[in-house]
Amino acid sequence: MSQPSDVVFDPAAAYPGIPALRAALDRKDWVAARAVLDTVTPADRTALIRTCGDVRDLEDFLRYVLRGDPRDGAAAALLGFHLTYLGWEIRTAAWAKNVTEEQWAGFREHLRKAELVLIDACAYNPGDPAVWTARLLSARGLSLGIAEIRRRYDRLATAVPHHLPGQVEIGYSLEPKWYGSWDELRTFARDCALAAPPGTPHGLLAVEAFFAQFGAASDDAERQRLLHDPQLRAELYQIAQHSVLHPRFNREYGWVRAVSSYAAYFSMLRDQAAAARMFGLLGNLATADPWADTEEAALPKIRQARAWALGGAQ
Repeated sequence: MSQPSDVVFDPAAAYPGIPALRAALDRKDWVAARAVLDTVTPADRTALIRTCGDVRDLEDFLRYVLRGDPRDGAAAALLGFHLTYLGWEIRTAAWAKNVTEEQWAGFREHLRKAELVLIDACAYNPGDPAVWTARLLSARGLSLGIAEIRRRYDRLATAVPHHLPGQVEIGYSLEPKWYGSWDELRTFARDCALAAPPGTPHGLLAVEAFFAQFGAASDDAERQRLLHDPQLRAELYQIAQHSVLHPRFNREYGWVRAVSSYAAYFSMLRDQAAAARMFGLLGNLATADPWADTEEAALPKIRQARAWALGGAQ
């Protein structure tokens, strides 16, 4: 088995819809944008809309689109994500105690604007998963509480079961730093991953839940306990067999994140055969997380693990 020459972190390399949608939005060509969004799965549609919400100068354009067709759920979801993205950009990723009053005000103003757009969108399109996924993000940002977040997720799950972008989104809210606990997150992730059709990337939910807890551990002893917990390990292997290790694994939304995370997990466990399977699926693609906080820091770790795993698979 030959090794790919280098590591590519750009999501557009795995999802060609991203550059196509960005180009259409840069041109302010909504017909071309809808041509991209209307030909993909619901999960890919939501992911594309969220990913491209950071395109600059979209608000006036999308409001123009919605004045022409208030029922356009794709335009509403994109505007909701765009406004939320602008709000988070103002707030920054700083700890709450370090966010100024002016930043909080700008953050909340943009999220409230997003909510107004998305509420109307839900009235017109109550079954649109991208709209409900955007509302999960805005609800967390506005601190609306876990009851409201679960209500929104239930509406999403009723409309489109196993919608991975929405499941990833509520997973963040179930972390202890928001509204949940590690046990709640782990149970949710396990149940969703195993309920999804075999061969789908939903194993992402469980392995990301593991790494979220692993990264929050207080010391190395706790991290080693988590890594070698026999029940947790058996659970993650069971989910992997249902997902990334399934012979008919489906490369839809989330597959690179799922496989890259499992490559990291199997490498940490020194399971060379399983790690080699993951690197074989990835080719030269990867995500920095959970290897490291930045692409620069992740790169040597991925190269080293890949060389070890694929060297033993030759």
